[in-house]
Amino acid sequence: MSTLMVSVSGIRGIVGNGLDPNVLVKYTSAYADLCGPGKIVVGRDSRITGDMVEKLVVGTLLAKGNDVITIGICPTPTVLFNVKILRAVGGIAISASHNPNEWNALKLLNSNGEFLTPEENQKMLGLLDYSANNYARWDKVGKSVFYSEGLLNHVEAVLSMPYLDIEGLNKRNFRVLLDCVNGAGSYVMEDFLLNLGCDVIPMNCERTGIFPRLPEPIPENLTETMRAVKENKVDLGIVVDPDVDRLVLITDKGEPFGEENTVSQAVRFILSKQKGNVVVNLSTTRAVNDIANEYGCKVFRSSVGEANVVQKMKEVGAVIGGEGSGGVIFPAVQFGRDALVGSAIILQQLLEFGGTISELKESMPEYSIVKNKIELGKVDHDLIIENLIETYSAGSINTDDGLRIDFEDHWVHFRKSNTEPIMRCIVEAESYSQAEEYSEQYFEQVKKLLE
Repeated sequence: MSTLMVSVSGIRGIVGNGLDPNVLVKYTSAYADLCGPGKIVVGRDSRITGDMVEKLVVGTLLAKGNDVITIGICPTPTVLFNVKILRAVGGIAISASHNPNEWNALKLLNSNGEFLTPEENQKMLGLLDYSANNYARWDKVGKSVFYSEGLLNHVEAVLSMPYLDIEGLNKRNFRVLLDCVNGAGSYVMEDFLLNLGCDVIPMNCERTGIFPRLPEPIPENLTETMRAVKENKVDLGIVVDPDVDRLVLITDKGEPFGEENTVSQAVRFILSKQKGNVVVNLSTTRAVNDIANEYGCKVFRSSVGEANVVQKMKEVGAVIGGEGSGGVIFPAVQFGRDALVGSAIILQQLLEFGGTISELKESMPEYSIVKNKIELGKVDHDLIIENLIETYSAGSINTDDGLRIDFEDHWVHFRKSNTEPIMRCIVEAESYSQAEEYSEQYFEQVKKLLE
């Protein structure tokens, strides 16, 4: 069975089983027609299929008549940033983000340096048949150039962002263990942290593109990293996913800071400097609401997916936003999840806080999230959602993205993943045991529906 997944998050699949050359050419061709004439920026993460995918993508864009600016191996947010400053008509970040080695993907950007909106995505999909037979004449094909300043432009913008005290950070000299899972972060994160005055201990920062563990930065995949944080007696651990848009932190005690707390802490820091609206997705912690309430600010929620969060942030003029998976979006730099931005905010927050990151975590509103994955098989996702709505009608129902139900002591969000052939079931409550109990209850309920 083909693994190809097409969504607002991009075109994603296993290379050799879904994400094949003909598929890459087909979607890249439609994307080129969506963008129209002009230059397109292309960058990729370090995974070993990236070179093959990049060559197919670049060749297709040239055949469509677009000029291509390649920026090499870099974070996805670096591609976003350069689309805007180079005034390109679009950009393609080649990365399957947190998926394992065998996956790859095309993340498609518009001329604003942002992920395609749902409307733009639908328009592109409508061009697939037309674009398959529509290429430039031999004398109208595009030209390709390599732009070596892409990473530097992005890093300099982050180092120049508001509220950052570079001198103070250099004096503080945080000791940091850095885990880049041998991904694109290996090409930028260590030097970036050195610019913020950090003493960096690299781990999994080899430029091989072969992930030494499952790359999603969740606690069960970070046991060795957490052990290394404790053994090296650092101030904190910084972990990024292969394309550096998600930031996960480890405390000085070698314990998870909590990926939900990454975004919550960023919200707290920015609102302490500048009051305004906040946008997070429907799967993100209630702690964001608690923090916003402290500052008299309002929280808006969007469907899951960076494009949806950004669209809502623009609608409400948000000053900060993101997703609970560790994706921080700070519009003062760019409208995109960015682990460099998140790292800078957290280090500055820690500098001003004056205590340890464990103490910083203790100062946060206390909630626990349990995340489950449910294999859907051939069962219709919508039928499951309809049944769940009927079963749990006593709660506050939101169907903007799958099904979120809010109760007084917890909430649950069921949704079909944009990036994997599964349904996600996310539960948050005031204690881990309570969240786990509810999660098991919902898991069993869905399993019965699948039988």
